[in-house]
Amino acid sequence: MSVGLFAQEKKSIENKEISYYEQRAIEDARYEQTQNLDEDAEEEFWEDQKEYERDLKKRDKKAYKAYLKGKNDAYAQHRKHCDSHCHHSRHYHTQTSFYYYNNTNYGNRRPYNRTTISTGIGVRMPSVRIGI
Repeated sequence: MSVGLFAQEKKSIENKEISYYEQRAIEDARYEQTQNLDEDAEEEFWEDQKEYERDLKKRDKKAYKAYLKGKNDAYAQHRKHCDSHCHHSRHYHTQTSFYYYNNTNYGNRRPYNRTTISTGIGVRMPSVRIGI
């Protein structure tokens, strides 16, 4: 019985960690939706955000997937009521399209391996010359 309790306890700890990253992503998305920065500051902000996500992906893939799920969910929720009163920048739309379209399965897809085989085949027709 103690082994079962330990396994349940470990699972709940893992869920708390995932919940933390999902919650963090939701908070980050809300902040991103409300910010109003000039062009240079916003570009720097998004570069910092991308760097954070790259580091998280290197450190802990499971946490990264949870973070992407949280971001995707938060952006989808915002999208339901976002209309002309929301004035989002080009950087914001570029980043949200990454969450919407590139991470539909939150990175659970297998990498696409493509094998290319090139062959060269040449067919020559015999030439016939008639001399007069």
